[in-house]
Amino acid sequence: MATRPLRYFGDPILNSAAAPVARFDTQLASLVRDMFDTMAAAGGVGLAANQIGVARRVFVFDCQGMRGALVNPVWRPLGQATQTGAEGCLSIPGVRAPVPRHADVLASGADADGRAVTIRASGLLARCIQHETDHVDGVLFLARMEPQDRKAAMAAIRAADWFQRP
Repeated sequence: MATRPLRYFGDPILNSAAAPVARFDTQLASLVRDMFDTMAAAGGVGLAANQIGVARRVFVFDCQGMRGALVNPVWRPLGQATQTGAEGCLSIPGVRAPVPRHADVLASGADADGRAVTIRASGLLARCIQHETDHVDGVLFLARMEPQDRKAAMAAIRAADWFQRP
């Protein structure tokens, strides 16, 4: 088991778009294994590479009975329905707030071996795909919150023991 340190709110890598993965090699396979271990150790259902300091477009997930990696992810909504639910983030511990997301999505990309992957998702998996793709785009879930929820989340972050002030 190889876990890597998580990056927390305030780390610039979390606000930077990650580079596409071009090589599906042993380094990528090792990264994905470490991401699964790190996600499991932290008790998460998803983890993007930049959350462990690697600026590559890859995330792992383990929810709703599905476990996998999605490399160079893209998604689109299926229909107009949305869901609003409590969302948290391993990079912003202790903060949970309602976040609106599309209810159903179609995601595509590749697995860690470079094979094409397409996932039709709803519920928690749809939320996870949108959240983790946001991460590799350099967007934190705070940006998706209603203003009053974001204000409360920022107050909680500033008061948190883990928050590093500049």
